Amino acid sequence: MGLYSHFLVLCLFSVSSVTCQVTEFISIDCGGTSNYTDPITGLAWISDNGTIMKYGKSSEAQISNGNMQYQRRRDFPIDSNKYCYTLGTKERRRYLVRATFQYGSLENEDAYPKFDLYLDTTKWSTVVVLEAARVYVKEMIIRAPSSSIDVCICCATTGSPFISSLELRPLNLSMYATDFEDDFFLEVAARVNFGALSKDVIRYPDDPYDRIWDSDLAKRQNYLVGVAPGTVRINTSKHVDTRTREYPPVKVMQTAVVGTKGMLSYRLNLEDFPANARAFAYFAEIQDLGGNETRKFKLQQPYSPDYSNAVVNIAENANGSYTLYEPSYMNVSLDFILSFSFVKTRDSTLGPLINAIEISKYLKIEQKTDSKDVTVLNALRSLSAESASANEQGDPCVPAHWEWVNCTSTTPPRITKIALSGKNLKGEIPPEINSLEQLTELWLDGNFLTGSFPAISNLLNLKIVHLENNKLNGPLPKYLGSLPELQELYIQNNFFSGKVPSELLAGKVIFK
Repeated sequence: MGLYSHFLVLCLFSVSSVTCQVTEFISIDCGGTSNYTDPITGLAWISDNGTIMKYGKSSEAQISNGNMQYQRRRDFPIDSNKYCYTLGTKERRRYLVRATFQYGSLENEDAYPKFDLYLDTTKWSTVVVLEAARVYVKEMIIRAPSSSIDVCICCATTGSPFISSLELRPLNLSMYATDFEDDFFLEVAARVNFGALSKDVIRYPDDPYDRIWDSDLAKRQNYLVGVAPGTVRINTSKHVDTRTREYPPVKVMQTAVVGTKGMLSYRLNLEDFPANARAFAYFAEIQDLGGNETRKFKLQQPYSPDYSNAVVNIAENANGSYTLYEPSYMNVSLDFILSFSFVKTRDSTLGPLINAIEISKYLKIEQKTDSKDVTVLNALRSLSAESASANEQGDPCVPAHWEWVNCTSTTPPRITKIALSGKNLKGEIPPEINSLEQLTELWLDGNFLTGSFPAISNLLNLKIVHLENNKLNGPLPKYLGSLPELQELYIQNNFFSGKVPSELLAGKVIFK
């Protein structure tokens, strides 16, 4: 089902750009029973019940506390179908897309849920629930390839596939630009707020773009371990100027960690790595330095000596204290276990400092089904008065094909079979069907189709055609006998007239 195929943007000249940004937020409570305003963030949430998603069922998550969007979840059947949410976008604008998953209780389940998450035809992640109470967050940064995107859940191997919430956040035009965005999405692997004042995440309204910044106080397995002795936490109430390309929130930049013994070091696991990544470090000098004090340090990363040459001098690089400096590595190869250290230089009087890091994996964008083929399928669907089935969501071929089509495994996928027998189709067969160059089987029998014999002269791979029991009329085209692969042609119980091409009577084709 479509959702807001065009955003309602209520932007007046007197209204700030941040306010305009919020009107474009989409926040879906999957499995929720009503719309509401989140009392913490002030953001409006809409239920997916009935209109946005009519498949699956709403289930209580059975958690004792938590945000409203985690009180319920949407469970989907364990089958071969995909279940998709369609979100309206502006083509070529960058967005943050976030899906969250909190199961709540596994007391009555035989196995933990494990299933796949797709964005359009690109596999985003495999969701594996190992802790029932944990919120699993999946974030992707994209440049929208068209006027809408599909977020799909499918391919469960254990347990029931489900989703708790789905969010779409437009980004500032300068943010997350790369040289590779025509071919790669950015899957967020880590976004850490160092020196955090609590275990709580920082997000909207502190971050106008509603990114989630995890606290370095959060306790998870293999998350920010190997901390160097002498690491202390500092913070300031002074304003930090963050008006740079990525706009990290001021609240994140007002805290930091400092290596008082000359070193900062951390180790954390990066899900779905090794991979090429985009890595940003965020620095702001938030201590008032004396006239003879300096803070200079270098990055040390095992197996990556190339990144250890540059010296960071925050106040100098940022042209002053309380101002952001955000060096980046736009394409760096990282392992599953990320270990890094910042070590002060010999001429530095103070130890290294860091406020935040952000690491995103480059995820290859997989091509959608050939657009000409999709046009034909949509034209055929328009001939049916019946509503689309659960299977007819998202791309026709990937990650799971619609039940009435078969596809090639090529890039891009092409349609090889159409099976719409007895589907109450009414009207003329669309002429665009002649562009299905890889089609081998066409089953349109048992409908109420009218007009002349469809144009299929370009379908040189066509083997089987069933058009019987319709209301088609007119002569049979002569080229039918010269289709090189044609083996079976059924046209009885129509209103065709004229002579049958002699080639069809030569015995090579089963003709009825």
